[in-house]
Amino acid sequence: MTDLPIVEFAYPGPLRDTLVAAVLSGAKTSTASLLVQYTDEELPRIGERGAVVDSAGLTVGVVETIAVDVVALKDISLQHALDEGEGYADVAQWRAGHERFWQSAEVRAELGDPHFTVNDDTQVVLERFTLVPE
Repeated sequence: MTDLPIVEFAYPGPLRDTLVAAVLSGAKTSTASLLVQYTDEELPRIGERGAVVDSAGLTVGVVETIAVDVVALKDISLQHALDEGEGYADVAQWRAGHERFWQSAEVRAELGDPHFTVNDDTQVVLERFTLVPE
């Protein structure tokens, strides 16, 4: 597994631990990221596998990408919000949680823009994946 690209959910800490547990349980089968975060790397590709790491940086599982879409934030579906496995009841809850994360100091620092904000037209990369059995 060590030769696979690394798959990180959020930043190390409680949120990552929660997301990784959801992936490993099968509750989380999709994720979303900002298109702007892919300026220096390619978008995920269908069939690509990656090593999921926990907050300690240890590989805890392997996922395979089964679908990739780029959509405007306003076009996120209820099914995607539910499939993220974070317990959101509707798209509004999903969006509020993701806006908090994407407008956090950590993401703004990563983007090099202390005033970064999202809006209805912000492009979001939606990735659907499956956990690869050991």
